[in-house]
Amino acid sequence: MFTHDSVALGEDGPTHQPIEQLMGLRTVPNLAVFRPADATENVEGWRVALERTEGPTALILSRQNLPVIDRDAQAPSYDARKGGYILWQSSDEPDCILIGTGSEVHIALDAGKLLRTGGISARVVSMPSWEVFDAQSDEYRDRVLPPNVRARVSVEAGTTIGWERYVGIDGEAVGVDHFGASAPANVLYEKFRLTPVRVADVAKQVIAKLREA
Repeated sequence: MFTHDSVALGEDGPTHQPIEQLMGLRTVPNLAVFRPADATENVEGWRVALERTEGPTALILSRQNLPVIDRDAQAPSYDARKGGYILWQSSDEPDCILIGTGSEVHIALDAGKLLRTGGISARVVSMPSWEVFDAQSDEYRDRVLPPNVRARVSVEAGTTIGWERYVGIDGEAVGVDHFGASAPANVLYEKFRLTPVRVADVAKQVIAKLREA
């Protein structure tokens, strides 16, 4: 069990903001890292930890309060057991895919809705666990992240190193590639530009770049 998962531990200062540690844990062989977006994903993370026999599981939890995501029948919370799943999309044929983990899934959701108001179809993927997602079948992974949708943006309050495996060479990763600071969480998210507006703008830039290519 790990807490203090991001810069959102604002008042505790940079020493308690693990910018690099989450990615470091992902490099540990046989360890599954699970960073839930809300209480319901946390339940599924516990299930994954109890059922895994090939290695330990690290549950990475936030200290701040996170709202429970309002899901519909199209995105049941038990899909989190697959490590990554389609949480929301504005149409059947997305123009771009937004990928988030933990508390930043809420940012990706809000960004997707901002894009919808601008006529851009977005898919939001919650990916609490890289390792569990990578263990799924090729068919499932391609259904969640269709190879033909190259416009992808990830958002996570930590280093962006490593996210290229999911956003590809055409996509962009929104994160924090430096140490944090001491301030309230909402101030830090604004300061480090971890906002729905920033994610939506980056998605627009990626789409424009691909259309010009």
